[in-house]
Amino acid sequence: MIEELLPASVAVEETFDDLPESVLYEQEKALVAGSTAERRKEFATVRGCAREALARLGVPPAPILPGPRGAPGWPGGVVGSMTHCAGYRAAAVARSGDVTALGIDAEPNRPLPSTGTLELVTVPEERHWLPRMAARHPGVNWDRLVFSAKESVYKAWFPITGRWLEFEDALITVDAEARTFHARLLVPGPVTPDGRRLTGFSGNWAVRQGLVLTAIALPAASAPPDASALYPSTRSS
Repeated sequence: MIEELLPASVAVEETFDDLPESVLYEQEKALVAGSTAERRKEFATVRGCAREALARLGVPPAPILPGPRGAPGWPGGVVGSMTHCAGYRAAAVARSGDVTALGIDAEPNRPLPSTGTLELVTVPEERHWLPRMAARHPGVNWDRLVFSAKESVYKAWFPITGRWLEFEDALITVDAEARTFHARLLVPGPVTPDGRRLTGFSGNWAVRQGLVLTAIALPAASAPPDASALYPSTRSS
């Protein structure tokens, strides 16, 4: 499903079932040795997905160990992103010569747990348009979509900056018909490795099989040099 939100240069693997913990390298097993069985299964499965996706790029299998703030450490010359929620795991990877940064996220298509959570993850401008979108398109839990979009933004942001990004540091707007979103950064944006100053990120979204899916792919320097945003994918959503 999530591959439809990303360009063809991105290799994606997803699954609705967990893999055995035996797919983990010893270094990976050590990281979750004291975790619950559920945590060990999701950790193993999403890394199994990542290695399958890397194989499509011709990258040999290797441990995928968390780096700063838990971000996965990818092989040299590769960018990637992973996501997991109840009943779904996925990984997306690309050559850094094709894509500068990736961010993917999957969430249950259910409302956020409480009003307090909504206040935490949204800014006033977003809370202004959420009721209107909910009335027009009741099949989508728009608060959860905003949360997912910000998770994808952070996953694309962190490998470039090495810095935290708070929920209130980005303003999400959504196109319900095109199934795209844009995140305007409310803090100074990073400079990409190829010298572009970013002021926002754009991506695609979908609601499928009870899930909200969001994805961002920042093209490398060969793309048109519009520093204001990421570009929509080349595939339809």
